[in-house]
Amino acid sequence: MDSLPSGYRPNVGVCLINSDYQVFVASKLNVPGAWQMPQVPKWLTYDFPPAVKTKVNRLWGGQWHGQAQKWFLMRLTKDDSEINLDNDEADVEFAEWKWANPEEVVEQAVDYKRPTYEEVMKTFAPYLNGNKISTKCKSSKW
Repeated sequence: MDSLPSGYRPNVGVCLINSDYQVFVASKLNVPGAWQMPQVPKWLTYDFPPAVKTKVNRLWGGQWHGQAQKWFLMRLTKDDSEINLDNDEADVEFAEWKWANPEEVVEQAVDYKRPTYEEVMKTFAPYLNGNKISTKCKSSKW
């Protein structure tokens, strides 16, 4: 396994698709108009802008430059009615959700995450057109 880049908060991301090969995204409560996938062969990193860095370091109790993520492609085989953004935590993160085309995922992301999302969409592109998706769960190392 690749080693975690120094100074980055470890994280995972999920590129969840439906049977129409659209990608699940949810809108952030505190960033109007910003949509994101739920948080690859290598660590993908992004740096926090200064204001975000100050806020998240206070909330997470660290000194993080940004986040380093491993991404997974998954397919939702249940009905959309199974999706529920409510949780038991005091701080709800997302306001609403939708299915989006891969291009929209990148376009509607917050600026500092766009390069990471471009890399995720590029990596998963062969699987987003329906040619390589199996109905059985398979695990493979990129």
